[in-house]
Amino acid sequence: LLILRPPLVYGPGVRANFLALLRLVERGLPLPLRCVRNRRSLLYVKNLADAVAHALAAPRWPAQTYLLSDGEDLSTPDLIRRIAAQMARPARLWPVPVSVLRAALSVSGRRAMVERLTGSLAMDAAPFRDHFGWSPPYDVDAGLRDTVAWYRAGQELIS
Repeated sequence: LLILRPPLVYGPGVRANFLALLRLVERGLPLPLRCVRNRRSLLYVKNLADAVAHALAAPRWPAQTYLLSDGEDLSTPDLIRRIAAQMARPARLWPVPVSVLRAALSVSGRRAMVERLTGSLAMDAAPFRDHFGWSPPYDVDAGLRDTVAWYRAGQELIS
């Protein structure tokens, strides 16, 4: 049994927290995240599809779990800056200490949210890459460009 474990998957059709982040950046709202120093792995949906295709084309599969990623871990502020760049918008990041964020959001019952925004989840995809000879065909900027284009097209339909 071969198991592929992706981190946060993004791309056209993304929902939940990533879609909320796109909306916040688009609106130009100041986000109190400049002090966050986390590392998060991401996986563009087309890279996920390509990784699955590589695995299916392999002559044999080891009974193993493999982690996947785009190969470039980003901090939350870096992700926001890259999204903002694709939107040609400023990244409005305010320097609020993470401890203050945790305290404020814990009091309001949103501790899980602050952990998703400030916590790290870096995945080592090297074993999958080495075994299957795979490298992601799209870099993070290409994936974000495609995601933002999809998002903007949807916003035009709503307007």
